[in-house]
Amino acid sequence: MRPGFSFVVQHTDGVARSGVLSTPHGAIETPAFMPVATYGAVRGIGPEDLEGVGAQILLANTYHLHERPGEELIAEHGGLHGFTGWRGPWLTDSGGYQITSLTNRIELDEDGVRFASPLDGTRRALTPESAVAVQEALGADIAMALDECRRPDAEELARPDEVSLRLQAATDRTLRWAERCAKARTRNDQALFGIVQGGISESLRRHSARHTAAFDFDGFAHGGLGLGELAGRRSELVAVANGELPREAPRYLMGLGLPMDLLDAVAVGTDLFDCVIPTRNGRHGVVFTREGALRVRSARYRDDEAPLDETCDCPVCARHSRAYIRHLLQANEMLGGRLASLHNLRFYMRLLEDARRAIAEGRFEAFRAEMAAAAGA
Repeated sequence: MRPGFSFVVQHTDGVARSGVLSTPHGAIETPAFMPVATYGAVRGIGPEDLEGVGAQILLANTYHLHERPGEELIAEHGGLHGFTGWRGPWLTDSGGYQITSLTNRIELDEDGVRFASPLDGTRRALTPESAVAVQEALGADIAMALDECRRPDAEELARPDEVSLRLQAATDRTLRWAERCAKARTRNDQALFGIVQGGISESLRRHSARHTAAFDFDGFAHGGLGLGELAGRRSELVAVANGELPREAPRYLMGLGLPMDLLDAVAVGTDLFDCVIPTRNGRHGVVFTREGALRVRSARYRDDEAPLDETCDCPVCARHSRAYIRHLLQANEMLGGRLASLHNLRFYMRLLEDARRAIAEGRFEAFRAEMAAAAGA
């Protein structure tokens, strides 16, 4: 890895592993969850609260920050660390996911992707080279290569073992873009991760991982999952790809997910995760507990004096009741969504803290089974 970066696997339990990913702005104990700060902020939650619940690293969105306020302004203010006040590590995605999320507003070819802004229609382009340049200006500790992220269509989902021409082309283009990204980097103080694609095809995932591993990347990610495939199939695909990736490099499952999604991916050797689920669900009144998810808006919690989770050590559970959180949500008081989101983030941090401990003690599978039973999985 680049100077100032290292990744050390400290414990293994089967294929599951725990370790430390060191960056110029701090060390990250893995497996780790990254709260999503799309525009440089986790919605409604400040850096001090994120530190308080155990967040180690945040994720920001390259395309949206490129659109506003622009990477030049952020660079003038000391990059993401100086501009946002979060002094710990940052990871920025590449904009590849927006090929799926903004699919009706793009033009795509070998050179890159051109977006018609959903804000004002302004046309903006990302190429493998410019995606790296934008992320270098943002100053993240970890940047991502530009990939072609494609949502599988109904036919692909129905026939996962058949490789469509469309999927083959997207996978091959991602590999060509990966090579261009690896050649475009200029900062020696920023890690660059390659992204494995291949949809729900096992053979393409293996092919993509094997060839991505041959480029000069510091870590690797699994992209294009959580878009309609079954959870069991997803675990198989991640396991197959991980088998082709270097053991000494960190592995990142992008955009997933629910608590069991994380633990299932840890079980097949994955180290990093991000998702909007804990904060988005919190704003909508769904909170995660060791007894499963609660829809705290329900009338059954109107007079409930208990905390959201009796086992939780977060500041929300230390001070507030389910009845109070429900009242805030029902009254559309922004504090309700903020408190529920903060609790959910602490749940995710504790989940992976406990997973790290279970791996070190050789009881990860028992821990995963316990959490699956609580979740009703």
